[in-house]
Amino acid sequence: MTLKILFYSAVLLIALLGYRSYATAGELPKVGNFAPNFKLNDAQGKTHQLADYAGQYLVLYFYPKDDTPGCTKEACQFRDDLVQLEKLGAKVVGVSVDNSDSHANFAKKYHLPFPLLSDIEGKVADSYGALSHLIVVKIAKRYTFLIDSQGKIAKVYTKVDTSKHSQQIIDDINNIKNNH
Repeated sequence: MTLKILFYSAVLLIALLGYRSYATAGELPKVGNFAPNFKLNDAQGKTHQLADYAGQYLVLYFYPKDDTPGCTKEACQFRDDLVQLEKLGAKVVGVSVDNSDSHANFAKKYHLPFPLLSDIEGKVADSYGALSHLIVVKIAKRYTFLIDSQGKIAKVYTKVDTSKHSQQIIDDINNIKNNH
């Protein structure tokens, strides 16, 4: 009997993991296309939208969950490199499906000086191709979009090393600026 339960549990786990890889979000925006618009609230209830960042670079990064190891490392790297990013004319905004209270606690705990936007329904993450569904649970994928001053996608990052990601973006902005 125990072997049978173990077997069915393993089959169910494999089915769920397989389902997750197929139950993915919409299409990724392409480099050169206009970024999908968004209108979301931050932890303090302030509304942010794409137009608020016109005329500057926007690092719009999606992440799975507040206060988890990888998400914390990524957020703290952005925090630590924020002065460099801002000198390059870039703003940083994080987005997850966590609620505003969770964002407020996460930002306070790690002294995060940039907005964390709450996309509880996952609509914005979906419009960026950055949403996964696990049966009834929605989670943002760890994707980042570098949006230029015109509101166009300059770079898409779907494979992120959380310990080096902010430096990678700094290097990419410098490369873009040097090639224009």
